[in-house]
Amino acid sequence: MEKDHAMHKDGDFEPAKVDDVVDRIDQDKMVEKLQDFNDFKSYLSKRIELGRRLGLDEEQLAVGAQKVANYLADNVAPQNREEALLMELWQAGNEEERHMLAHMLVKWADS
Repeated sequence: MEKDHAMHKDGDFEPAKVDDVVDRIDQDKMVEKLQDFNDFKSYLSKRIELGRRLGLDEEQLAVGAQKVANYLADNVAPQNREEALLMELWQAGNEEERHMLAHMLVKWADS
């Protein structure tokens, strides 16, 4: 149901629901997506493309990316060197720096 999603067909975005949506992802599927860094980038790119089609702007995409990154940093062990580096950068940054890193991740995955 649409009420269970953070992004809606009408373009509304509810950042507060991102945590609930990520919590519902099967842990095995999540680890599978994170095994290969290029697969992770591809997955993230598809999600960004979907968000753009739903009308999300750059800031909304970065807010979503930041919430997902917070979840991953708190709940999922890095699966490769690249993810370990991202986690270290995430943990070293303050809230503003993490938000900027989220913007960079959106640009990186969108390229």
